[in-house]
Amino acid sequence: MQRNNIVLVGFMGTGKSTVGRFLAEKLGWEFIDTDHYIEKQEGASIPELFANRGEMYFREVETGAIRDILSKSNQVISTGGGAVLLKENRAYMKQNGFVIALTASVDTIIQRVGGDRNRPLLQGNPQEVVPMLLEKRKHAYDFADAKISTDKLRVEHIAHRILVIYNKGNKLV
Repeated sequence: MQRNNIVLVGFMGTGKSTVGRFLAEKLGWEFIDTDHYIEKQEGASIPELFANRGEMYFREVETGAIRDILSKSNQVISTGGGAVLLKENRAYMKQNGFVIALTASVDTIIQRVGGDRNRPLLQGNPQEVVPMLLEKRKHAYDFADAKISTDKLRVEHIAHRILVIYNKGNKLV
């Protein structure tokens, strides 16, 4: 079965948006970041949605966004780090896309996002929060078609690996 969407999942700071933009450009596909899609749709930032409406509301909106986005083809989609928490989202991603989980070490993640105040789940001490959240989500990305560590790899190398795996998975090589 050919799935003409590549869905990037993974913890915050693993490179989903950076790699996704590069990959979409390389393929000539549209790049969609689900968080930006939601912000545009809701007219509020992710931190504002969490603060004013709560995480449960955000997750409901996120599920709707994932369904809308994945109803189309030829897209590289970068999902929010917690999008995989709902079984419904995971099933829809698998059904309508080729799912690649990007991973990174705790140190890499903290280095990349430790000072980012726009991440609602990172409030407090990132050195404590990141390992705790990673442990909590350690199996959340197991449903992916493949996993790629982004530690110490350049964006173009990660994109190349994704394309090789995607082409094999879609029986194009």
